[in-house]
Amino acid sequence: MRWLGRLFNTRDTLVRLTLLDLAGVGYLVFCTQAGRTPTVTQWILAVGAFAAAMLLHRRPVANMVVQAALLAAAIALLDDIMINQVGASWALIEITIGAYRARTIGLAAGLLAVVDLTNTIGDSADRVAAGVVGLALEVGIPLLLGLVIRANWNLARQAQERAAAEQRQHESESRAARADERSAIARELHDVVAHHVASMVLRVGVARHVLTDLDPRVGEVLDDVHGTGTAALAELRRLVAVLRDPDGVRGDAALTAIEPSALPTAIGAAIDRARQAGITVEAELDPAIGSLDAVRGMAVLRLTQEALTNVAKHAGTSAVAHLVVAVRDGVVHWEVADTGRGGVLAGVPTGGGLLAGVPSGNGLLAGVPTGGGHGITGMRERVEVLGGRLEAGPTGTGWRVRTALPAVVAASDRAPVPSVPGERGAPADSPAPEPA
Repeated sequence: MRWLGRLFNTRDTLVRLTLLDLAGVGYLVFCTQAGRTPTVTQWILAVGAFAAAMLLHRRPVANMVVQAALLAAAIALLDDIMINQVGASWALIEITIGAYRARTIGLAAGLLAVVDLTNTIGDSADRVAAGVVGLALEVGIPLLLGLVIRANWNLARQAQERAAAEQRQHESESRAARADERSAIARELHDVVAHHVASMVLRVGVARHVLTDLDPRVGEVLDDVHGTGTAALAELRRLVAVLRDPDGVRGDAALTAIEPSALPTAIGAAIDRARQAGITVEAELDPAIGSLDAVRGMAVLRLTQEALTNVAKHAGTSAVAHLVVAVRDGVVHWEVADTGRGGVLAGVPTGGGLLAGVPSGNGLLAGVPTGGGHGITGMRERVEVLGGRLEAGPTGTGWRVRTALPAVVAASDRAPVPSVPGERGAPADSPAPEPA
């Protein structure tokens, strides 16, 4: 029934009248009274009605006047007025459908009624009465049909407008809710996290100047903690600014993008921090990473930082981590695997660096309690946004995390959420806390 509804749409007037004209031609050829061949006059009046319907399909009032005039001529000259009668009645339907004023519709209906009644001039009272009753078929039904179609259109349009208004209201409420959530998160970051980080940075700075006889390695630790804390404060301020006013800080790009040329240096800095923590890092970096787009570049950097942090936290500072970042056919292949042979150290980690249990760079060293975190979850979410799939789990005596970031991602091509094996120290089929 959908095609029938479209047939009576105002945009399909020409199609509708073309079908009507074809039906009229079929009537003249096959259905004339008593099988008689249509006369020349009948063809002339019919062709005039057909042409007027086609040429005036965007001007229903003018079409109504022409069709009424042709009907009057047919009443005076022909015995079979079916073609012109249907043409005039359909013109009335078009006027009624066209959402014209009630006065215009009433005048059109009156004009058709007067023309139809001219067919009864000079007839007996019975025939005049029959002609009046016939107006219900010739005028009443077209008028009623047009009003019904018009009412259905109005109801459909009102339903669409209500649905659109509800959608706009829902989107407005969602935006307001998201803004409230961002504001709440920004307050917590500013009032709690940033406050404590600033306090720690301040205390470390004081300690560096007060304690003058420290072991050089401890001084190195304090310098690293102070620098890392200062960088964390800058990131927190930027995050708070984005949460409070996303449009004022270039939207999410301020948090999710990095200049491509700066990516190798940023990854190198993350590797240096891990090495300062006592981890042996073997890195294979494809020079092509310097040409990655900003969003995937930031994803590679964050994945690297989180993975090396987890190596220090769970495998121990004497572990060996192997980092691979390669670009093949536009796809970024990223992997971090470790030996897993490192343990919790009670003293100074081997290979130089930070003391066990002391925060370093982006992570914690061995000796810090490893509660349930959201590291793998965050890595997985970051990868899935870009259309990739994160694989994390034990391999031999160590641990491996890897993924491939597609070059171009369509929304319909995003991979389903994978099942992540159990975390370190837990069976693969049992839930376990994730690295922070």
